[in-house]
Amino acid sequence: MAMTEQDTIWLTQEAYDKLAAELEDMKGPLRQEIVDRISAARDEGDLKENSGYHAAREELGKLEGKVRQMTAMLEKAEVGVAEAGDGTIGPGMVVTYKFVGDDDDEAEKFLLGAREIDPDGLAVISPQAPLGGAVIGAKAGDTVSYVAPNGKTLEVVVLDATPFVG
Repeated sequence: MAMTEQDTIWLTQEAYDKLAAELEDMKGPLRQEIVDRISAARDEGDLKENSGYHAAREELGKLEGKVRQMTAMLEKAEVGVAEAGDGTIGPGMVVTYKFVGDDDDEAEKFLLGAREIDPDGLAVISPQAPLGGAVIGAKAGDTVSYVAPNGKTLEVVVLDATPFVG
């Protein structure tokens, strides 16, 4: 199955490296620490009333879920710097927009990318989110609409789109 641009998770090299290191920690030392706690709790005897055992097993289950999720995300990741290109919005772009009818001084910005990165206070919106999906392919000056989670259709005007540098 071919990946679409909305399926791609755009990451800087720095963000990719950080997430890959976190994944390795989860798969190695962190997992081993939880397994050791399960083993120690198992040695205490009766497992039915052993809250430490059950808590550690639950923690291991959550960790395994995070490992699967992060592995899948890193497999979909496109690493690099967004190209300046022709101004068409895609993952890795910082988008400035306002809602139709708002003044320009009410404009907001976001990075179209993976929520797992931390671009120093800049809001991050996934391409899979309603607003993120709506702006893909748009250019400065375009008006796009999307259906918000509350069911309302909202319109925004794209004011600017530049590659994320950071």
